[in-house]
Amino acid sequence: MIVRQFISWVRTASAGERAEATRSLARAWLISDLSAEDRAAAEGALLMLLDDPSPLVRQAMAEVFARSAEAPAAIVQALSLDQPSVALPVLEHSPLLIDADLVDMVATGNSEMQCAIARRIGLPSSVCAAIAEVGSAAAALELIENAYAELAPFSWDRIVERHGHLAAIRESMLLLDDLPAATRAALVTKLSETLAQFVVARNWLSADRAGRIAAEARDRSTMNIAARSRGEDLCGLVQHLRLTGQLTAGLILRALLSGNPGLFEAALAELSELPLPRVSALLHDRSRASLNALLRRAELPESTFAAFYIALEVCHENGFVDTLGGAARLRRRMVERVLTHCETERDAAEPLLILLRRFATESAREEARMFCDEMVVEEWIAAQQDDQIAA
Repeated sequence: MIVRQFISWVRTASAGERAEATRSLARAWLISDLSAEDRAAAEGALLMLLDDPSPLVRQAMAEVFARSAEAPAAIVQALSLDQPSVALPVLEHSPLLIDADLVDMVATGNSEMQCAIARRIGLPSSVCAAIAEVGSAAAALELIENAYAELAPFSWDRIVERHGHLAAIRESMLLLDDLPAATRAALVTKLSETLAQFVVARNWLSADRAGRIAAEARDRSTMNIAARSRGEDLCGLVQHLRLTGQLTAGLILRALLSGNPGLFEAALAELSELPLPRVSALLHDRSRASLNALLRRAELPESTFAAFYIALEVCHENGFVDTLGGAARLRRRMVERVLTHCETERDAAEPLLILLRRFATESAREEARMFCDEMVVEEWIAAQQDDQIAA
């Protein structure tokens, strides 16, 4: 009887009155102890109100039913397909929407609707993949900042590929402690490309020079990322570098000259397609013939074999760096010793010598910066001690 009166009254009520009445009826359907007949009548009335010309009515219904697992499934489904102002709370919260529904809405909805889905708690990898593939940049940013989203590695890579040129996306991703190393490297590449295009477009540098500077900066960043990576994360980074054409002899030599055996061994294992323990054993054998055979299997240029051998010998003599910063910076003595040896070799290729000279310059500048930083710290400590004595 009450529902019949409601249906009769709602035809002449204002939009605001209909919205409040609809809110009350939806709450009654969820929490009141209605008889089976009244519940069926209430559901029928709510279904009728889905056709109400005012979005305020449907918004009221969506706000009540959005978080409930007991809401009428047909009504929730209809609300999720409504205009964004109605659908957003349902898309963000409703437990009644299945993964297929959400994937379809990502593909057909606008950016607002994609963002609402990206904010859902416990978002499964299939929906995350859909947002990464076709979602807007705003939706991708919501997804990155959603601690409850299950992003697969390929979804991270797809976000970088589509939106990595945007500063907000890069900054948000780089703040994540558990971001895969391969994804960090991809972000660095995107940043390098963006900066190179920027300076070339303004005629500040030629395309060749900008490209070389960007590549060198990218390689230094790769060393930093590799120094913080272990196990499968490091292997994933090396695979990414190989797939993107970055796993070159120059990068591998930089790893060795930085005292980073993990990246050096993983790179050779990837290129030679040998098990990592086998590669480690060959390198620790310290036999030049074994090293040359390994480098040849990895298809590295023979002109670099001598440089790798000398660098490896220096590493064995002086030990490897055991700090993150140390494993990312070129070690000046190692670089100069390898350069001196290659300069006396008749068979040393000119590109290798050019690379080693750049390494020598870079390592000298890094050492100078470290020296100056240490001097500043020492002066500050001395000043503090003087102040304490004077006091």
